[in-house]
Amino acid sequence: MNRDILSSLKTLPHSPGVYLMRDPAGALLYIGKAIDLRKRVSSYFIGSENRLTAKNQVLVGVVHHIDYIPAASEREALLIEQKLIRRHQPPYNILWKDDKSYPFIKLSVKEDFPRLELTRRRLKDGNVYFGPFPAVSHIHRLLRWIWKKHLLPLRPCRIVFSESQLPPLKKVQSCIYLHTKECPAPCIGRIDKAGYRNIVDQAVLFFRGKHTNLIARWEGEMKRASTRKDYEQAAALRDNIFALSHMAEKVTLREITPEQVVGKIQSSTALKELQLALELPNPPITIEGFDISHTFGENTVASMVTFRHGKPDKNRYRKYRIRLAKHSDDYAALKEVVQRRYRRLKEERGDWPDLILIDGGPGQLSSAVASLEQVQKAHPPIISLAKENEEIYRPGVAKPVVLPKESAALQILQQVRDESHRFAVSYHRSLRKRRLLNDEGNP
Repeated sequence: MNRDILSSLKTLPHSPGVYLMRDPAGALLYIGKAIDLRKRVSSYFIGSENRLTAKNQVLVGVVHHIDYIPAASEREALLIEQKLIRRHQPPYNILWKDDKSYPFIKLSVKEDFPRLELTRRRLKDGNVYFGPFPAVSHIHRLLRWIWKKHLLPLRPCRIVFSESQLPPLKKVQSCIYLHTKECPAPCIGRIDKAGYRNIVDQAVLFFRGKHTNLIARWEGEMKRASTRKDYEQAAALRDNIFALSHMAEKVTLREITPEQVVGKIQSSTALKELQLALELPNPPITIEGFDISHTFGENTVASMVTFRHGKPDKNRYRKYRIRLAKHSDDYAALKEVVQRRYRRLKEERGDWPDLILIDGGPGQLSSAVASLEQVQKAHPPIISLAKENEEIYRPGVAKPVVLPKESAALQILQQVRDESHRFAVSYHRSLRKRRLLNDEGNP
């Protein structure tokens, strides 16, 4: 049990109320009522995991924020709960009523070389099922992300075979995954049953939400790979650890009013829209934006602003005097500030953002990406926003993303870009004013 969660749970009151469970982006997952808020919410996290139903185990694995609304009585809590459920239709409240149409993830452990697949039927066939999950599109996106990141490289094919009876080479030699080495290829004996089962065990830990155990396992494997000088494998495991660590946020608790629920729904909807538009692995809860400011190449400065849940987090703003870049060279200035920011973040083992935003077009983005990769190959997604047509550029993608002007996702990016510009200009003006005062005082 995470001590931070345990400490937070103690702040809940022993009184009636309603609790709202949310995902990392703040989207509502489940609304429940309680006679005793502390006891009810704590029951999800404290005690034996076997005590929880399969549905609650799935829910706890995706909850990152819990809001609560105190009530004067159990009856008032019931009325608030019913009103909020009717208005917002949280997916897990609907799921609790009827889960027959919702998908499961099936891990076919009865095979020598198991596969992951989506199914709407949970059978008593000895295989392992995770779920049910209320949002099919989110599960598809999660599975694609797992495959893209090579976190759990289980075979994607549907060929039936065993360790003692591999398929004919003729049947598998045209497989693209075999030739690109994206699949461990048990079909040709490239990995044995024991080695493949190690990946299967990791998949079970992942889908059961035991990310801490999985990270510890990967850290041990990474050290062993480094010892035997298998640096490619060690680097891959390091990237996996970074990706998984970035997914795991602490569960936060806060008291809200029924009126505040609507605003939080709007914010989470915008972040989900942005995640979908940019094909991001996670909702961009934390966005860091950069801009450069100078006067004809003089007094070049840079700014970095941070937005959390679509709102400015001014305690995390940073300003930089550009030291090395030549006058009027915005590309070099961007390279310098990006490298300084993330080299220090890496040294201090700080939390990386979910998304990095550069003010500019493809040229500015390329400069920032090159600098970022010098610090760490496995880095967060990075994009640029060109002001003229509000085009969003992504590394390695020629065609920009253009969102509708009324899009809430675009508006968040515009706010980050405009705020980074304002902050950079403000810092530049203060330095220029200070320099003019010094010049006047020293004729």
